[in-house]
Amino acid sequence: MQIDILSLFPEYFQSPFDVSILKRACASGILSISHVDIRRFSKDKHKKVDDRPFGGGPGMVMMPEPVVAAIRSVRKSGSHVVFLSPQGKLLTSRKCEELATKEHLVFLCGHYEGIDARAEKEVDEEISIGDYVLTNGCIAAIVVIDALSRFIPGVLGHPDAAFEDSFQDGIFDGPQYTKPIEFEGEKVPEVLRGGNHQEIRNWRLSQALQKTKRVRPELYAKYLLEQCQLLAKEEEVSSEPQKSNG
Repeated sequence: MQIDILSLFPEYFQSPFDVSILKRACASGILSISHVDIRRFSKDKHKKVDDRPFGGGPGMVMMPEPVVAAIRSVRKSGSHVVFLSPQGKLLTSRKCEELATKEHLVFLCGHYEGIDARAEKEVDEEISIGDYVLTNGCIAAIVVIDALSRFIPGVLGHPDAAFEDSFQDGIFDGPQYTKPIEFEGEKVPEVLRGGNHQEIRNWRLSQALQKTKRVRPELYAKYLLEQCQLLAKEEEVSSEPQKSNG
């Protein structure tokens, strides 16, 4: 996958992408990440890219000319442009899985009070990593790229790892244990050592549901609703009259 990051601070990304899993993904050619300095496209002799908003208000707004030019410099057939903004749709595991199927992603990092609305015509979608405001969109870009990369084949050591983590089914993951069997008087649950894979799955689901209900009740309620809808749909299909072959 090719990723282009458009920002005012390309140096911001030097460390996050040069360690651990993302470094290995880039070294192996699974990922290719390039950085574009939006200031390069400013026609101002001082490379100015922002100005005061019309109508008043605090902060500065990124001008449309350099933003649009930067996007068009990397956009090609099949590109998907994402504007990282607190006003976008909330990032989810399913969205990350969807983004991981794209051949070319372009991430536009917001700065200041955002971009001139006339530049939004170049954007395919806006994504937010949470209901809060950051000092710049570079942090959000790192989060999104890290999250989506886990769904790209070959990035993680185990092909199923990304699909068995928290939120993949709309709820938290179950608790995990490793050696030693006993630590400070607390033992690894017997069910995890018994070898019955169906019992293990049932136990982990039960534990995951309990924690989701306790920590994120809105996710728990959504999960129950989706399960009810799925069950109703299955019952509807099974109750339909079977067509005769005669």
